[in-house]
Formats: sequence, structure tokens, C-alpha cells
Amino acid sequence: MADQLLTGATPRALVPRLGGMVVGLLAVAGYALLTPVLAPAGWLEVDLTLAREAPSVAHWFGTDNAGRDLFVRVAQGLRVSLVIAVVCALASTVIGIAVGTVAAMVGGLVDGVLMRITDATNALPHLLLGIVIVAFFPGSLPAIIASIALTHWPQVARIVRSVAVTARRSEFVDAAYLAGARRRDVLARHILPAVSGQATVAVVLLLPHAIWHESTLSFLGLGLSPDRASLGTLLAIARGEMLIGAWWTLVFPAAALVLATLAASGLAGWLQRHHAPVVEGRVA
Repeated sequence: MADQLLTGATPRALVPRLGGMVVGLLAVAGYALLTPVLAPAGWLEVDLTLAREAPSVAHWFGTDNAGRDLFVRVAQGLRVSLVIAVVCALASTVIGIAVGTVAAMVGGLVDGVLMRITDATNALPHLLLGIVIVAFFPGSLPAIIASIALTHWPQVARIVRSVAVTARRSEFVDAAYLAGARRRDVLARHILPAVSGQATVAVVLLLPHAIWHESTLSFLGLGLSPDRASLGTLLAIARGEMLIGAWWTLVFPAAALVLATLAASGLAGWLQRHHAPVVEGRVA
């Protein structure tokens, strides 16, 4: 397995599973990105005569309380949730890499202070802290992104610090310093490449967390406004629709949320199990 990881080869037994995950992610992304673009404009127009129609050949997912086609609305909501999740995952990973590499490179008091801040942030309930942040700016997209990014970086920071410390203590880094390399050169040429693999895993691993976090905030009425489609706002509207028998308004947005989460979680789990940091020419 170590040789396969070092050469980038994938065991044959894992190819079908990985391929299924990738196909699943592509299908979810394709549905979210292409459906709103290719759908007829009339499918999103308010038409109360078509309100709350059950799934049919004309409307595969049925219609909502305003007569809009849910097949398109769910795609719109999924696209918004995925975009928010990707931005949040990237922002959290950047913060985690910055904290982890600085702690590993400087060490001493700086390392101790940064790790205590990391532990303190990680100890706080993520959802509760996110609610507090968003409560000051209700309906603000930057506030939603900040609430997720600022609460999910500690795990990334700890993993990156561990890999960076191992790389910093390696012989090739010592040789680089002896050859006259500066700290920023060592950081750019050795430390950051060593943690890049774990950073990739972190981005994918944070996607399902970010999707659920955004959906929860919107469902609670603290995220996006109800007129802006996201999986959370669609589920919040469906909460009342279920009471009058419009089950499809809840089932299809919930299914999209679960499928997107499972696809991202499956790929993240595969990467986490089968991607090991490489240090000094071996799997650490």
C-alpha cells in the first residue's frame, strides 16, 4: 500500500468505489449547476393555479406553494448550498494551514499560544457559535460564510501542524538550512508541499459539515431569507407544507441534502483512509 500511495497508484479493488463516489459528486454538481440554466423560464414563475401539485410527468418533483417547479427550485437550492460549502471549506482550510504552519515553524511560545487558541475554539459548540455570529447579520451571506469558516478550522490546524512538525524535523529540511536556505524558502519548498495532501483531504472533509451547517442556519431562519433558494430555506418552508399534505416539498430537498452529503462524505472518507502524508520519501 505504501508503494502505491507514493507512486499515486490506486489499488484495483478501490477503483470501482472511488469511481462511484466521483460519478455521484459529478451527478449532484451537474444537476445543481445545469438544471437552473437549461430549465424554461416559466418553471420558476409564480402561478397559484399550479400551487402544491403532486409529482407528475409535467413536474417531476411537484410544485411549491407558489406554483414553481420544485425540480428547478431544489437544483437552485443545492447550487447555493454547494457554493457556500466550497467557499467555507476553502476558507477554513486556509485558516487552518496558516495557524498550523506558523505554529510548527516558529515553535516555542507561539506554538503554545496558537494551539491553546485552537483548542479553545474547537471546544466551543460550532452551531451555537455560528448562530451567535449570524444573529448580528441575519440573512447576510458573508456572515453565514464567516460563521462556518471561523468554527471549522481547528481540526485542520492540528493536522497540518502535526505534518509540518514532522517535515520540519526531517533531514532534508536540516540540509536546506545548512545550505543557507531561509525560513520562507523552507516553508515554500518543503513544508507547504508536505501538508498539501492533507489540505486537499481537509477541503473535501469539510464540505458535508459546511452543507449541513448552512442548511441548519437557514432552516432555523438565521441564514438566507426565504425568498432565496437554498436547501435550508426549502426545508424551512416545507415544514409548514407537510401539515397540509404536501409531502414532496420536504422529501425532495431532504433527499438532495442527504445525497450531496453522502457523496462528499464518501469521497472524504476514502481520501482520509488512503492518503497518508509523505515525509522523507516514505509514508509517515
